[in-house]
Amino acid sequence: MRGILFAFLGGACITLQGVANTRISHDIGTWQAATVTQLTGFILAALVWMVTRDGHVAEMKQVKPMYLWGGAFAAIIIFSEVTAIQHIGVTFTISTLLISQLCLTFLADIRGWFGLVKQKMKLPQFIGIGMMIAGVIILKL
Repeated sequence: MRGILFAFLGGACITLQGVANTRISHDIGTWQAATVTQLTGFILAALVWMVTRDGHVAEMKQVKPMYLWGGAFAAIIIFSEVTAIQHIGVTFTISTLLISQLCLTFLADIRGWFGLVKQKMKLPQFIGIGMMIAGVIILKL
């Protein structure tokens, strides 16, 4: 249950962040909005880390360098999301974003990328993604 609550919180924050970043980008530019967002995200994460004292800086050396690209992905996510919202609106952007995420996570699960245990996807999972895609198409009409 806790995981579902955090997933809802994360989803809500993704939407709110996209709308806020779109507004910021109108005032100062898209890459500037991505920079401000990354900076404020870093500050909040650092503050939470300092308050919770969860982990040590030395543990960062154990992270594979390939995975450190996560922050760079975040900048691209922000830019892409803001640009999409400006062109197709919030609802269609978030719907399309979720389908993209699901399709890529299917690949990651099926192929065992990033050290994940390979998962077998069955017909119901593929039907579910198909229904989501159909729903987004209907939503756009």
